[in-house]
Amino acid sequence: MPGFSENGFENRVTQLFGIRYPIIQAGMIWASGWRLASAVSNAGGLGIIGAGSMYPEVLREHIQKCKQSTDKPFAVNVPLLYPDIDKHIAIIIEEKVPIVFTSAGNPKTWTAKLKEQGITVVHVVSSAKFAKKCEDAGVDAVVAEGFEAGGHNGREETTTLCLIPAVRQVLSIPLIAAGGIATGRAMYAMMVLGAEGVQMGSRFVATPEASSSMAFKEAVIAANEGDTIVTLKKLTPVRLIKNQFYQAVQEAENKGASQEELEALLGRARAKHGMFEGDLVEGELEIGQVSSIIKEIKPAGEVVADVWNEFVKAFHVPFEIL
Repeated sequence: MPGFSENGFENRVTQLFGIRYPIIQAGMIWASGWRLASAVSNAGGLGIIGAGSMYPEVLREHIQKCKQSTDKPFAVNVPLLYPDIDKHIAIIIEEKVPIVFTSAGNPKTWTAKLKEQGITVVHVVSSAKFAKKCEDAGVDAVVAEGFEAGGHNGREETTTLCLIPAVRQVLSIPLIAAGGIATGRAMYAMMVLGAEGVQMGSRFVATPEASSSMAFKEAVIAANEGDTIVTLKKLTPVRLIKNQFYQAVQEAENKGASQEELEALLGRARAKHGMFEGDLVEGELEIGQVSSIIKEIKPAGEVVADVWNEFVKAFHVPFEIL
């Protein structure tokens, strides 16, 4: 039975990953390198290296440095639409990465090959329909990510509050909630709704270990309610902080810009310029709605501890029927 123990919290998610707390750090581009992943894993959660912004040999370097920095389980997130996906998969297998989170594509493509190598596979979805398809494809767990999340988003525009119960109804394998989660109280709410763990992205961007630029981190903790928005829906929906780049996108969309024109506006390395190099004017600044309640940069280990301690406190609060 799931519940508290001297080792943390035992349920299907902690058992599947071999971790102490069901707290997972998202594999974000330009933020989730080996320093962040190893820090989260060392703190008892599951750290993830975000391969989406890495060339294959850069990914190998991050995996090797992560193995040197932690003896705990960690994972790699691989967007399945990445052009060098076959090279990434080969490196993951060669380096014996224990857990892979896949996203942005069909889980049937690589799940069987990864599982043949003894790798635990998790896929990220934004709807109950695709959650069920993931289970049918043989994944070990599913991350259901609501519309509040930063970065690339689901076209269904389903919020986490609605998504998690819907996915729980159709899914028998472990379920991890994502989107709008940065506190222990939010984690508690997701567990009540049927999740068995949480994945957090925005909260871990605002840490010293995240590889994002300090300018971007400061923009995240300065963000207020309403400062993020989902745009570029003609291409692929993405939630970002409103800035001059966003205004240019809005003007183009209002004029009826074609997909090709929007692609030209987006150009190359727009996300790198914003999140990694700190161009807060012309860069793409991907972050979630929950950034409005994140008000300080603190070490990843402290984030894990804070979320866990607040979760425990919420779990033990007595409720009364009024």
